[in-house]
Amino acid sequence: MRTQTGDSQRGSRGWLTSLALGATLMYYLDPQAGGRRRALLRDQLVHGGRLLRQGRRVTARDFVNRAQGLWAEATRRLLRAQPGSDAELVERVRARLGRVVSHPHAVRASVSEGCVELTGPILASEVDALIECVRGVPGVREVHDRLTAYQSGEGISALQGGHPRHGNRFELFQENWSPTARVLTGAAGAALLAFGTRSRGPLGLLATIAGAGFAVRAATNRPVLEVLGLDGAGRATEAHKAIHIDAPVKKVFEFWADYRNFPRCMSRVRRVEALDENRSRWVVSGPAGAPIEWTAEVTRVVPNALIEWRCIAGCPVQHWGAVRFDANGYGGTRVSIRLFYMPPGGVLGHALAALFHSDPKSDMDQDLMRMKTAIETGRVPHDAAAPGTRAPTPAEIERGAPRTEPGLTQPLPRAE
Repeated sequence: MRTQTGDSQRGSRGWLTSLALGATLMYYLDPQAGGRRRALLRDQLVHGGRLLRQGRRVTARDFVNRAQGLWAEATRRLLRAQPGSDAELVERVRARLGRVVSHPHAVRASVSEGCVELTGPILASEVDALIECVRGVPGVREVHDRLTAYQSGEGISALQGGHPRHGNRFELFQENWSPTARVLTGAAGAALLAFGTRSRGPLGLLATIAGAGFAVRAATNRPVLEVLGLDGAGRATEAHKAIHIDAPVKKVFEFWADYRNFPRCMSRVRRVEALDENRSRWVVSGPAGAPIEWTAEVTRVVPNALIEWRCIAGCPVQHWGAVRFDANGYGGTRVSIRLFYMPPGGVLGHALAALFHSDPKSDMDQDLMRMKTAIETGRVPHDAAAPGTRAPTPAEIERGAPRTEPGLTQPLPRAE
């Protein structure tokens, strides 16, 4: 029975592997889009290799520095080395401030024969942690508190901004891990994964889950729940793109500011309907061609310079961003886009979508090329969502002549 079950499991895994391999080959060997997909994959592999080499150098340097620090600390403890000069002690204290104080630049430290005097403004909630931290600095004999404590930083210029500190937490409890910690934890995760896949029962399952969690955490340097999109907040993914269009700024801005042009230049935008002067309803093609609708709002418009927007309701991928228009000095326009979005499935979902060029950044790259073609030539790209409609000519853009094609809308507001 056990042999038959094992054979069945191996057969299922083989079938799924063959199916995945066949789907991947079909995707990259597609007669129409396969060449571009393979080129993009090659670029991603080259970029990944460059990042890997850079990460290797950074990790090696971090490991050497940490090893030297541990050796120096061990030597000091074993040989009971005498503390350094007052100037060295000041630097040691200053190095610790940033771990417990949100505004370390506001705190001043002076040392005389091992006695540390602290002065300057500080939040009252951070005083005790600072005193305890300074007392733990090797060579400090006494701490004199001359700090001026405030319940809040309101009205105190030195206490503006800043970020809360969590003290000397263990490396793996911190949000950002050092390169050395990531490598060691990733290696431990890989070992647990190898052990778990070869073991049966609850122990093997537990090792597999723990190993996968350590490996993902080390690879992304983000909390696992955020990677999976289960933390309820997450961190937005930013995409930045710039492109030069051979047309004056005014004409390019007018083209962008007219909702009706987007179905002519974007492959997924089916229809845009105006709800009022700032809000609009968008209908795009989702997975398997299913329509997805959401409401967007234009939050700011600077004529011939800037358009900012955000998604306010119904969108499965929350996003916001801005597009700037600048003259490039050659009679053309430099269009710069910053797009922020919350990918479904967290970082892992974004990575899978990017692998098959289905993420918003890949779509933006392709849509910008279509828009460039439409503006410069007046011809609608054949792979746009509405290729049957005619793109406006430069004269129509400049004249602002109204067009009343079905399902299309009025331009965006032009005021600040």
